[in-house]
Amino acid sequence: MVTKIWSQIEKGDIQPVYLLTGTEQHLLDETIKKLIKAVPGMTASEVNRFDLEEIPIQAVLEVADELPFLVDHKLIVAKNCSFLKATDQSKEKQNHQLELLEKWLENPSPTATVVFVAPYEKLDARKKITKKIKKHAVVVEAVALQGQDISTWIMQQGKDKGIEFDKKTAEFLMEMSGTDLLTLATEVDKLAGYLAFNGIVDIDMIEQLVARTPEMDVFRLTDSFVNNKRAESIAVYHDLLRNGEEPIMLASLIASQVRLMIHVTNLRKKGYQQQQIATTLRIHPYRVKLMMQRRLPPLQVLLKALDDLATIDLQLKTTSGNRQRKLELFLMNGL
Repeated sequence: MVTKIWSQIEKGDIQPVYLLTGTEQHLLDETIKKLIKAVPGMTASEVNRFDLEEIPIQAVLEVADELPFLVDHKLIVAKNCSFLKATDQSKEKQNHQLELLEKWLENPSPTATVVFVAPYEKLDARKKITKKIKKHAVVVEAVALQGQDISTWIMQQGKDKGIEFDKKTAEFLMEMSGTDLLTLATEVDKLAGYLAFNGIVDIDMIEQLVARTPEMDVFRLTDSFVNNKRAESIAVYHDLLRNGEEPIMLASLIASQVRLMIHVTNLRKKGYQQQQIATTLRIHPYRVKLMMQRRLPPLQVLLKALDDLATIDLQLKTTSGNRQRKLELFLMNGL
């Protein structure tokens, strides 16, 4: 897991070669920031940065092998390592002498740390250079984190900012803000500022300072609606209206959530576990976890909700009058 490698970096255990791969940009950026902080005397402006779509790999290796000037150790970041993908090498913008890289990897410079960045979903594991670099580098896979991993990541982010989350508060922050790492990082920064970068985060503090995402509010609205919690439904509905959400769109989003609940219910009956359900439905495991924690209504209730939502959706689209009021009355009537 990426947080384990971060912990090693923070302890000063810095390796000569890193391979950063995957499409979660925040994790890629954060890893480089931690390396900058960990290398003695290093600042962001002193990092040697290369774009391998503009510069051949041999130029990077030359800089890596040069003795450092004014610093004890160099940090080199080489981005866009497209030669690790399943592409025709003849179509590369640069003539990369990969045999030099293969040889260099066996004996990298002791006075430099080179970070190869391949921000792609998949590398070509059949290529000799891919096998070679994976063998000799510390590989950081910047992929979307799953539920427990995100909680751990939030706690680590908090620690870096001088504040403390426990598992419960980390999960509550996810419930409020979703699972996008950039959004979560922004909210951690906000909480850290509130605590003057020293203190313990609690539930009340998160409720006071962190804005719920529209997606999470729609989930709350759907959950309260299908469980006939009418007062809560109306309260959340009014929050969404104040945030500029439209009744037609909300009805559609609620229906989408109910369909998802139906799928989760059916798969649970077949014996599927949380991760299997998430994989089958192609959704984040934490969304499944939230549904399973809340004990979904019986299938017949969900089916009735979906049928009723189809009716109100048609009314909102085809009849005149106050749409906001129509959907409000629908939610007040319940199932």
